[in-house]
Amino acid sequence: MSGKVLGIFIVAAALIFGAVVYYAQVYYFYAPLPEDEARVVLTPQDRGEPRDIPFTDFEGIDASSSPIRYRACFTTSERPDTLDPVFERYEGAEPRNAPDWFGCFDAEAIGAQIAAGTAHVYTSRRNIEFGIDRVVAITEDGRGYIWEEINECGDKAYDGTPLGEDCPER
Repeated sequence: MSGKVLGIFIVAAALIFGAVVYYAQVYYFYAPLPEDEARVVLTPQDRGEPRDIPFTDFEGIDASSSPIRYRACFTTSERPDTLDPVFERYEGAEPRNAPDWFGCFDAEAIGAQIAAGTAHVYTSRRNIEFGIDRVVAITEDGRGYIWEEINECGDKAYDGTPLGEDCPER
C-alpha cells in the first residue's frame, strides 16, 4: 500500500512542478510594455541616430528573463517602398514565436510575409544589449512587428568563439 501512495505522490509532484514551469515560461515572466515605452524607431542607412516613425495601435510585451523575449505589434502609415531608400534593411531576420495569448504576433505568418517580400525588415537598434539587435518588420498594408535578434557578435559570444575586432565591448 505504501508503494501506491509514494507513486501517487511522485506523479502529483511532477504534474504540479510541470504546471508551474509551464506557467512561468508562458505567462509569469512576460509583462505588457508601459505606454511610455511604446516607440518605433528605425536606423537610417548612414547608421546615424535611430529615428521615430509614426504608429498607432501599439501592443508590446517583454520579459526580464531573456534578452530576446521582446515582441510588439503596431500599425503605421509608412510603407516599405518609402522606407527602403531611407532606412537600413536587416537581412536574415526570423521572427521568434510569441506566447499564444499574445495574438497579434504570429511568427509563422510574419516569416511567410518576409519570404514573400510583402514585409521588409529594418534595423531598429543595433546592440540594444550586447549581441542583441532590435528589428522591425513592416508590411505593405502598414502592419508592423518588432522583435529582437541575436546578431553575429552574440552568436560568437554565446558559442565561445573569439569575438574579433568588429564586436563592441561588453
